[in-house]
Amino acid sequence: MKQSLFESRHQADWQTFSALLDALARGKADRQQCKLFAHDYRRLCQQLALAQARGYSSHLIEQLQQLAMRGHQQFYRHRSPLGAQLIGFLLGGFPRLVRAEWRYVLAASLLFFGSLLGMGALVYAFPELIYSLVDPEQVASMERMYDPDASRLGRFAERGSGDDWVMFGYYIMNNIGIAFQTFASGLLFGLGSLFFLLFNGLMIGAVAGHLTQIGYGATFWSFVVGHGAFELTAIALAGGAGLKLGWALLAPGRLTRGDALRLAAARSVRLIGGVIVFLLMAAFIEAYWSSMTLASPTLKYLVGGGLWLLVLAYLLLAGRGTHAPD
Repeated sequence: MKQSLFESRHQADWQTFSALLDALARGKADRQQCKLFAHDYRRLCQQLALAQARGYSSHLIEQLQQLAMRGHQQFYRHRSPLGAQLIGFLLGGFPRLVRAEWRYVLAASLLFFGSLLGMGALVYAFPELIYSLVDPEQVASMERMYDPDASRLGRFAERGSGDDWVMFGYYIMNNIGIAFQTFASGLLFGLGSLFFLLFNGLMIGAVAGHLTQIGYGATFWSFVVGHGAFELTAIALAGGAGLKLGWALLAPGRLTRGDALRLAAARSVRLIGGVIVFLLMAAFIEAYWSSMTLASPTLKYLVGGGLWLLVLAYLLLAGRGTHAPD
């Protein structure tokens, strides 16, 4: 069946279901409407599955996904408390959403990690290149942070272990600020997200290349390998969410830019919810584990490698086999 025929046949049903969802949200649905809700919701899910199987346009599929998501929320509104919904999102909904938006996530990851690795290699090969991106005072500060003789590592190296909570709070604010900046700037037709992905990749890569080149590689890499699994991945995901906003403005298709942006924002904001959880975990690890010097670099590499594998397995495998709308 052609998409145009499919839309014309079911458009009235979708409008009716949308109106029913609005009535349920306001608490003004009558008894008869409530009785029909479960049937209409199942029918919409079947139509969404057909649209996906037949390869209809992404705009139509996103519209149906939004209706299905709203229906899912109404269906389980009185059955699933907030805590259960949050757990369900973290256990399956978030990784499924990341996989559904893989094109934006892949583009952001290639730009961020590509620029990071490329600049790191260049600074390692040409040490003076660091000063084209970072001023000498900041370079000296970075060297003090990761001096192998320091009793603590990181931005708060001069503090005692009793002040780890200060570090934890700072890392939360700093990391979330970077992620939100990368995400929200996608409203500039995606250019802002592209800029911040590239900028952060170049800066992190430059610092990594410089510290490795001067012989501080063991302290630096053992420090970042643990929390980096969550922090760096979160920055890439935030960039992907921002690129989705930008693409909705650049290529809205048959929708108005406002409608396309609203559809994209509904999914992008949910991505950012998972990003924030990643950043909270990164801040905790950075404050209470990464800055320790009692653990050997070998142990930190093992733990860090395990965390990277955990993050990758979570994003690639979690939530498979379940078909609840995201």
